[in-house]
Amino acid sequence: MPKIVDHEKRKARIAEATWRVILKYGMKGATVRNIAKEEKLSLGALRYYFPNKVEVYAYTMNLVSERVKKRLGEVIRSDLPPKEKVIAFLEEFLPLDEENRKEMEVWFHFTYHYFDREEDINDGIREAVKLVIGFLEAEQLLREDVDKELEIERLYAIIDGLAIHKIIRKEKLSNEMVRRVLRTQIESLIKG
Repeated sequence: MPKIVDHEKRKARIAEATWRVILKYGMKGATVRNIAKEEKLSLGALRYYFPNKVEVYAYTMNLVSERVKKRLGEVIRSDLPPKEKVIAFLEEFLPLDEENRKEMEVWFHFTYHYFDREEDINDGIREAVKLVIGFLEAEQLLREDVDKELEIERLYAIIDGLAIHKIIRKEKLSNEMVRRVLRTQIESLIKG
């Protein structure tokens, strides 16, 4: 009987192998040959799913994005109080556990790799922060004197900065401190 292959699962496994290669060797080492070797596939088998490296990269970046969106959806559907929901939502953009750390590191590799190119790498964080400010306003929790545009940029910078520092200084910056900084910023935006 012929073996039935779940093509989407196989593509996801190739993307995860791409993550591992990027984390080991960086973007320069993320060649089709190294990715195939990591996933224990022939080059021909890998090219069946992804004809070139650009398509592997695009699928891999999309997979990171889809996983984050899935977790964000779970937070949105949760029964958390509004302030706690906002904090939990924003924590999904921070490398506070092993899965998020790996995804964030891979995303940083992609961002750096494409930094000086025409392609626009949108991490979605600014849009998420804008949603958070809108949500706080809709829930009538946002202080009236808040400059929304300024606070969107400030919160976006804080999330980015915390993520970068947590990746670079993982042993020196505790999850507790990251959470404290985020909570303090959110609390500064809501009515007392």
